[in-house]
Amino acid sequence: MIAARLNITEYTNKVLNMIKVKFDLKDKSEALNKFTNMFGEEIVEKEAKDEYIKELIEIDKKHLRRYGNRKMTLKELDKLCEVS
Repeated sequence: MIAARLNITEYTNKVLNMIKVKFDLKDKSEALNKFTNMFGEEIVEKEAKDEYIKELIEIDKKHLRRYGNRKMTLKELDKLCEVS
Protein backbone atom coordinates (compact mmCIF):
# COMPACT_ATOMS: atom_id res chain seq x y z
CA MET A 1 0.00 0.00 0.00
CA ILE A 2 1.01 3.57 -0.63
CA ALA A 3 0.15 6.25 1.90
CA ALA A 4 -0.86 9.61 0.47
CA ARG A 5 -2.19 12.86 1.81
CA LEU A 6 -4.72 14.35 -0.61
CA ASN A 7 -6.51 17.65 -1.02
CA ILE A 8 -9.95 16.91 -2.45
CA THR A 9 -12.89 19.09 -3.42
CA GLU A 10 -16.15 19.14 -1.51
CA TYR A 11 -17.83 17.26 -4.37
CA THR A 12 -15.15 14.54 -4.32
CA ASN A 13 -15.65 14.24 -0.59
CA LYS A 14 -19.41 13.73 -1.10
CA VAL A 15 -18.82 11.12 -3.81
CA LEU A 16 -16.37 9.19 -1.64
CA ASN A 17 -18.79 9.32 1.30
CA MET A 18 -21.61 7.96 -0.88
CA ILE A 19 -19.41 5.13 -2.17
CA LYS A 20 -18.36 4.39 1.39
CA VAL A 21 -22.00 4.11 2.51
CA LYS A 22 -23.24 2.26 -0.58
CA PHE A 23 -20.60 -0.47 -0.36
CA ASP A 24 -20.35 -0.50 3.46
CA LEU A 25 -16.67 0.44 3.50
CA LYS A 26 -14.57 1.45 6.52
CA ASP A 27 -13.07 4.68 5.26
CA LYS A 28 -12.51 6.98 2.29
CA SER A 29 -9.34 5.11 1.33
CA GLU A 30 -11.43 2.00 0.67
CA ALA A 31 -13.98 4.16 -1.15
CA LEU A 32 -11.29 5.63 -3.37
CA ASN A 33 -9.92 2.14 -4.12
CA LYS A 34 -13.44 0.90 -4.93
CA PHE A 35 -14.05 3.85 -7.25
CA THR A 36 -10.72 3.24 -8.97
CA ASN A 37 -11.48 -0.46 -9.45
CA MET A 38 -14.89 0.39 -10.89
CA PHE A 39 -13.78 3.06 -13.36
CA GLY A 40 -9.99 2.91 -13.66
CA GLU A 41 -9.89 0.47 -16.57
CA GLU A 42 -11.43 3.15 -18.80
CA ILE A 43 -8.14 5.02 -18.43
CA VAL A 44 -5.47 2.45 -17.48
CA GLU A 45 -5.60 -1.27 -18.24
CA LYS A 46 -4.95 -3.62 -15.34
CA GLU A 47 -1.95 -5.89 -15.62
CA ALA A 48 -2.75 -9.52 -16.36
CA LYS A 49 -1.94 -12.02 -13.64
CA ASP A 50 0.70 -14.67 -14.37
CA GLU A 51 -1.89 -17.47 -13.99
CA TYR A 52 -4.08 -15.88 -16.66
CA ILE A 53 -1.19 -15.50 -19.09
CA LYS A 54 -0.11 -19.13 -18.51
CA GLU A 55 -3.69 -20.27 -19.14
CA LEU A 56 -3.82 -18.32 -22.43
CA ILE A 57 -0.51 -19.80 -23.54
CA GLU A 58 -1.79 -23.32 -22.76
CA ILE A 59 -5.02 -22.69 -24.69
CA ASP A 60 -2.96 -21.47 -27.64
CA LYS A 61 -0.71 -24.56 -27.52
CA LYS A 62 -3.74 -26.90 -27.41
CA HIS A 63 -5.29 -25.08 -30.35
CA LEU A 64 -2.09 -25.33 -32.40
CA ARG A 65 -1.75 -29.05 -31.60
CA ARG A 66 -5.33 -29.66 -32.67
CA TYR A 67 -5.58 -27.39 -35.72
CA GLY A 68 -2.02 -26.44 -36.63
CA ASN A 69 -1.83 -23.33 -38.80
CA ARG A 70 -5.10 -24.13 -40.60
CA LYS A 71 -6.95 -21.03 -41.74
CA MET A 72 -10.69 -20.51 -41.54
CA THR A 73 -12.61 -19.52 -44.63
CA LEU A 74 -14.96 -16.56 -44.56
CA LYS A 75 -17.85 -18.99 -45.03
CA GLU A 76 -16.75 -20.97 -41.95
CA LEU A 77 -16.39 -17.75 -39.96
CA ASP A 78 -19.87 -16.59 -40.99
CA LYS A 79 -21.30 -19.95 -39.93
CA LEU A 80 -19.49 -19.78 -36.60
CA CYS A 81 -20.77 -16.23 -35.98
CA GLU A 82 -24.27 -17.19 -37.20
CA VAL A 83 -24.21 -14.62 -39.99
CA SER A 84 -26.44 -15.42 -42.95
